[in-house]
Amino acid sequence: MTKNFNNFSIPKEYLENLCDISRVTNQIDGYYYDKYNVKRGLRNQDGTGVLVGLTSIGEVSGYIIADNEKEAVPGKLIYRGVDIRDIVEDVASSNRHGFEEVIFLLLFGILPTQEQLAEFKELIGILRLLPDGFTEDMILKTPCKDIMIKLSRSVLALYSYDDNPDDTSVLNVLKQSIELIAKFPTLAAYAYQAKSRYFDGKSLYLHTPKIEFSTAESFLYMLRPDNKFTKLEADILDLMLILHAEHGGGNNSTFAAHVVTSSGTDIYSAVAAAIGSLKGPKHGGANAKVTKMARDIMEHVENWENDDEIAAYLEKIVRKEAFDRTGLIYGMGHAVYTISDPRAELLREKARELAKERGALKELSVYEAVERLGPEVLAKVKGGKKDICANVDLYSGFVYQMLNIPQELCTPLFAVSRVVGWCAHILEENIAGGRIIRPAYKSVSKRIAYTPLEERE
Repeated sequence: MTKNFNNFSIPKEYLENLCDISRVTNQIDGYYYDKYNVKRGLRNQDGTGVLVGLTSIGEVSGYIIADNEKEAVPGKLIYRGVDIRDIVEDVASSNRHGFEEVIFLLLFGILPTQEQLAEFKELIGILRLLPDGFTEDMILKTPCKDIMIKLSRSVLALYSYDDNPDDTSVLNVLKQSIELIAKFPTLAAYAYQAKSRYFDGKSLYLHTPKIEFSTAESFLYMLRPDNKFTKLEADILDLMLILHAEHGGGNNSTFAAHVVTSSGTDIYSAVAAAIGSLKGPKHGGANAKVTKMARDIMEHVENWENDDEIAAYLEKIVRKEAFDRTGLIYGMGHAVYTISDPRAELLREKARELAKERGALKELSVYEAVERLGPEVLAKVKGGKKDICANVDLYSGFVYQMLNIPQELCTPLFAVSRVVGWCAHILEENIAGGRIIRPAYKSVSKRIAYTPLEERE
């Protein structure tokens, strides 16, 4: 009689035994990293990044090297030579949304004229619609608890709807890039609605995106059951999209896109790989950790306006005595920014405006206290002096919370924005790269003689 193994699960005890073996055989003594001058995490000894490529798309600046010494400077984020602050200030002064302008700038390397921008915005609006049957077959029939996984699967599924998916010519990749960027908000919104319906038991709302809306407006329109949103809500989401669109070629997800693209594969595979990277809690998932940490602080600190009480609890967190026992103050510190993260500064200003409208200034004060007191606490507990500043994640999760955007959508929204940078870098890799990215790994395993099967114990 044939046994049914369809639902077979590997026995836990069997796995635990193999796990113990794996822990031992995969351990590498830290001595070897020093001996062979290995750049762990592609970082130099002074914390600077190992130079592995060149880009004309984005620049992330937080320090300078003077007399062979790393010197901290106020952070700057540059898109195609344009300071992000100038973009944000001009968009705000003219009372318009700027994400579509940023898409154009990052993809084509120039600021669009009014006519070019109007034409491009209309094109993006039209392309937000998903292919016929895609929503039913690829999203609703296979819902997923994790929206990032659903995004990745949806991107790979779009390969099947492309008549020429493997063509890596500039013309075709540019076409694919514009289509992917336009469709990402719809993919994220529909993936959330499917998850909400099939896993949370809520009603299903599938609103057709509005062509005339900006990306921020269209996403809020698709997300909300009643389609309603305020101008301030759309303005702040537009700012978030602008700030997250690009962050240089060295951030984990963009570098992943570069690596995969360098193999000569299609854009769908490269973007799916980037999504997988962004899903990680050390990258795009960090803002969720910040909001959980902030809630924990609010639960354990009686007076949220007392710096001494908050500092004392932060000290417990750093000493691994509180919250998740990792010793990390989430939302503090960055691989490049030292004195300031321009994204955090710009977002903090808008967060205060929204918090005032929502009556959440008291909650905001906790986040501001973490930014103000975090460096002092870290210096006190860990010793020494290291320039450390708040990063954008400190405020982004709180802003999403005030916008009534579910926590499980925070990282997918990050992807809705960052796909612009990914596509720009994929284009750049195809045009200027030319060689497969293949760094070296040195083996430190000892040579052992082969033991015949019957002689093994």
